[in-house]
Amino acid sequence: MDFDIVSSILGVETIARGRGIRELARLRKRYGHGRWRKRKGYAEVRLPDGETLLAELHWYEAVGIGRREFKIKRLL
Repeated sequence: MDFDIVSSILGVETIARGRGIRELARLRKRYGHGRWRKRKGYAEVRLPDGETLLAELHWYEAVGIGRREFKIKRLL
């Protein structure tokens, strides 16, 4: 993750869960078995150049494991 999340994440939605996640096998191998969900939401992020922008974020999340692999889907 080459950015920092500087606000709380708003508008969190689940966009895929369980076998609907194409990366499920990789997530289980890397982080362990869990009830994986792919989620999205909106937050302010600070980019490496210091600029702060609103962005749509996507990440994977599982109970007991936490949020993993945040990425910026698009800048708003």
